[in-house]
Amino acid sequence: MQENVTTVSSERCRIGYVTRVQSFSACHRLHSKALSDEENKRIFGKCNNPNGHGHNYNVEITVRGKIDPATGMVLNITDLKEYIEMAIMEPLDHKNLDKDVPYFADVVSTTENVAVFIWDNLLKFLPPNSLYEVKIHETDKNIVVYRGE
Repeated sequence: MQENVTTVSSERCRIGYVTRVQSFSACHRLHSKALSDEENKRIFGKCNNPNGHGHNYNVEITVRGKIDPATGMVLNITDLKEYIEMAIMEPLDHKNLDKDVPYFADVVSTTENVAVFIWDNLLKFLPPNSLYEVKIHETDKNIVVYRGE
């Protein structure tokens, strides 16, 4: 019995996903100017401490794209590492998010909003339509995923 064998054309477009992991440390206070002090305390609890609190965030950046037949890469990982340095590490690492990052002057520094900030910053560097996902591990138990929606 003869097997039906399909040959894959070398010109077939293959899509790959590449993830780079980075960690940074920052502090913040969950506090909304749109809410009263009492509401902030009720909603954010101990995370509304006036002196703030810190995290060692672990971020996973995933890009998506065609695997280049000449290089075998979706994106040069060295370039991705540089983009992460400029978009995440420089503005966020060892910073007070609420006081040192202008974006958070009027935006509550939840991990959801940190993911949006990172997404928007990375878009400045990455090729169009290549950013797939920003995943932030705030703690071992709290993880936020943002895909630009």
